[in-house]
Amino acid sequence: MRLSSHDDFTSLREIIVGSAANYLSHERDVTFELFHHENLTGFRSDWAYPRLAAHGGATPQSWQIKHRYAEELHEDVEDLAATLASFGVTVHRPLPLPPDAAPIAGLGWQAAPTPALNIRDNTLILGEEIIETPPAIRSRYLETRLLSPVFTHYWQAGATWTTMPRPTLTDVSFDLSYARDATTTLGGPTESIDAPQPSSYDVGFEMMLDGAQVLRLGRDLVVNIAQENHRRGVDWLERHLGGRYRIHRVWRMADNHIDSMLLALRPGVLLARHAGLRDLLPQRLRAWKLIVPPEPDPGAFPVYDDEDLVLTSPYIDLNVLSIDEETVLVNEQCTGLIKTLEAEHFTVVPVRHRHRRLFGGGFHCFTLDTVRTGGCEEYL
Repeated sequence: MRLSSHDDFTSLREIIVGSAANYLSHERDVTFELFHHENLTGFRSDWAYPRLAAHGGATPQSWQIKHRYAEELHEDVEDLAATLASFGVTVHRPLPLPPDAAPIAGLGWQAAPTPALNIRDNTLILGEEIIETPPAIRSRYLETRLLSPVFTHYWQAGATWTTMPRPTLTDVSFDLSYARDATTTLGGPTESIDAPQPSSYDVGFEMMLDGAQVLRLGRDLVVNIAQENHRRGVDWLERHLGGRYRIHRVWRMADNHIDSMLLALRPGVLLARHAGLRDLLPQRLRAWKLIVPPEPDPGAFPVYDDEDLVLTSPYIDLNVLSIDEETVLVNEQCTGLIKTLEAEHFTVVPVRHRHRRLFGGGFHCFTLDTVRTGGCEEYL
């Protein structure tokens, strides 16, 4: 089937589900720390600014993940793929990361590669076009190469395949204003972020933009911008699209990704973390209904040891995936959200996902819908 995906809620026909194979560690360098800094409360960022330079910034710290957590994650992702297939959805998979994958390297840095699990991040599907977006974490720089066989399949069937300019990802590449502004952060940096270290490869601020920063509503795209790297990425996207889509910029709705803050469940209905998000929305979207679930139940999450690295907030379960405008996949442990959606007359499909706080994503993050029945509609 040809690539065609303009939204996150019309009937799903084909999807890519990420792979958790051999997800054994996190590469804690400055790019990882900066990306996840809001949720790294309780952990001293010994490899972030300014200590990165003091301890040798080119060599990241490999933070090992307990084998049991990795195995259970793999089981849950495979169950997610099987659940989608049971609804008649064609499920594509990326190449698994080999257990002995060699490090990848850029100009002045090296990192162990990450499996293609949170595949919503580094790719944006707009209609019949695949757009590989510029990553902000060094260990994920080549992640989309694990998706190349699937992308090639769609390209051979007629899709357009585009790659946004790739950043060099030196320390100076990053706009630190969001991380330095304590008034905008949930947990705040785990330590003071000082001046970045210069490199002979510096080019100044670079464009960085994840696909998960974009809410797709047919012809309209709502994009979260938290700092200059994002703004430059959106500028590029706007020029590239050349008026085919309307881009609505929202300012600091989140540190980066929007899909654990706001998701469209059907035309006129949004799932939102809190009612205050309405004031940040484009004017035409403020008339839509906001479904706000109760606060997460702390008992719904596993209890981890001090050395287990928690990467997401307790709101990660808002990261749901719609099969169609009536049917939503929800973490089975998030009973408050399930009851809320059922009260709004959605059919909820409970799916297990135990360690979502350790691996940085939910069902929407783990998937990339490539064929839905909706077109480039005028929802606004």
